[in-house]
Amino acid sequence: MPGRRWLEMTWRDGLFAHWPVDPEVVAASLPEGLSVATHDGDAYLGVVPFVMDDIRPRGVPMGLSFPELNLRTYVEGPNGSGVYFHSLDADDRLGVAVARGLFRLPYYRAETDVRRIEADGGADAAGVDADATDDRSVRFASRRVHEDVPHARFDATYAPAGEAFTPESGSLPAFLLENYRFYTAGESGRLYVGAIDHDPWTLRPATAEISADTLFAANGFDRPDGDPLLHYAEPIDVTADRIKRV
Repeated sequence: MPGRRWLEMTWRDGLFAHWPVDPEVVAASLPEGLSVATHDGDAYLGVVPFVMDDIRPRGVPMGLSFPELNLRTYVEGPNGSGVYFHSLDADDRLGVAVARGLFRLPYYRAETDVRRIEADGGADAAGVDADATDDRSVRFASRRVHEDVPHARFDATYAPAGEAFTPESGSLPAFLLENYRFYTAGESGRLYVGAIDHDPWTLRPATAEISADTLFAANGFDRPDGDPLLHYAEPIDVTADRIKRV
């Protein structure tokens, strides 16, 4: 999607954990104008922890960096298929305020600790200037502290666990990750759409130990049954456009 370059950033240390659910479960949570997207009859809820690195308007030399955790699903809308976010938790007061104001996304303030754990057991803060490799795992712990909303906790340790691949068109990984559009609704219920752009994802199978996850309950869902489908995402450069009314 050329030309959509208002914001630039890098996403890294990302885990995509997806659970299949009944489409009716998702449909009941969507604003008017959106319908459930499915793959082989299933809708999906995804929990995605990652680090947003060097977020800045195009041409600005330095930007914000902070961890983010979101609960998402996949939808069909007036402008095509895309992502719908039920909640986004971020450890940056300014970033949360900007995202809520400019993008009308349900961002909430959180306290988050992200660390890379070396194979020898050592740990360092997961900053923004070193790529994760196969001999590292990532510990991501988040606690929502935003006032007047349901609290949420997430605590997981995850790592890549297989060969890198690019999702094939029509595959389940492509359905879940190759999305370049998101929808959001303002307080009045008016629908907005935003666009992002990046190269195709480079993914790896992943392992994860999730010791706490109350995002589903905080958003009015029962926790899905079974184990999630897990993907570790290699770092990727992303650009984003302003949102527009649908």
